[in-house]
Amino acid sequence: MLTRFVLFLVLAVFVARAFWRLIDGIVDGARGRPRHSSVPQRGVPMVRDPVCGTFIVADRAITIADGRTTISFCSEACRDKYRARSA
Repeated sequence: MLTRFVLFLVLAVFVARAFWRLIDGIVDGARGRPRHSSVPQRGVPMVRDPVCGTFIVADRAITIADGRTTISFCSEACRDKYRARSA
């Protein structure tokens, strides 16, 4: 009986949170406020990771200098893969 009550309580918390986020999104949309997002605005310069092909905002990219060019990566793992294959 206690287990059912705890499960019901957890479910109620999740449903209440989802409902609150829905209402919050509707209110933000009606006010014209954009949601906080990791999606960049239009016109932001982006670069492409040569290892996995992911596009990254240039300011957030991990970079290394390769001669006169700068190479940008989405993560340290891609940077390390690039270094390993070019060595």
